[in-house]
Amino acid sequence: MSADKAYFAKQSVLRKANYLWWKFVLSGLVRVITRMSVEGRENVPAKGAFVLAPVHRSYVDTPIAAGVTRRRLRFMAKDSMWNNRMLGWFVSSVGGFPVTRGTTDIEALKRCLHLLSLGEPLVIFPEGERKSGPIVQPLFEGAAYVAARGQVPIIPVGIGGSARVMPKGAKFIYPSKVRVIIGKPIHPVVNDNGRAPRSEVKRLTAVLHHELQCLFDQAQVGSR
Repeated sequence: MSADKAYFAKQSVLRKANYLWWKFVLSGLVRVITRMSVEGRENVPAKGAFVLAPVHRSYVDTPIAAGVTRRRLRFMAKDSMWNNRMLGWFVSSVGGFPVTRGTTDIEALKRCLHLLSLGEPLVIFPEGERKSGPIVQPLFEGAAYVAARGQVPIIPVGIGGSARVMPKGAKFIYPSKVRVIIGKPIHPVVNDNGRAPRSEVKRLTAVLHHELQCLFDQAQVGSR
């Protein structure tokens, strides 16, 4: 059994139960506190794999992203979370898996592709760590790479107002309006062999950046 398959084989029925707690309690609580509105739900595929790619301004972006669909979503998390045994267990139990920031984490990319091959949706924040301000920062190519290799669509998501709900350094969630806008799927173009060339990854990244900025601009207006 390969390393990525062995890793996900450890995710038991108990962890699926924990995910339901995460999905309907924690995500629901955030939705109520933020008076979250979601537009464009019809752009989220009802079945099959895809990469959900939101902007990232707050820790609450993860439960917010989980609330855009009833489907189970998997996501990458910074590997330092696993330094705390309980926190690492919890993040694993709700579908998270570790990634090393600022590097090309081959193992994490393999895990992403394995999940997509199983038909599971995946959340990747293409800006990487949390950013500040109204401008979408230069994107890492990871989201476009796994979408192209997995031949699945990327779903861009603008989240407006989450930075006020839980700013950097904050330990509590503050009631504030959040507006989420889900964009139309961006489909990778593959060659006759069913593979996407390197140029396609760059193209996807550029298109995703443009779409995220447009969605983020709209979402910020509706969250004030």
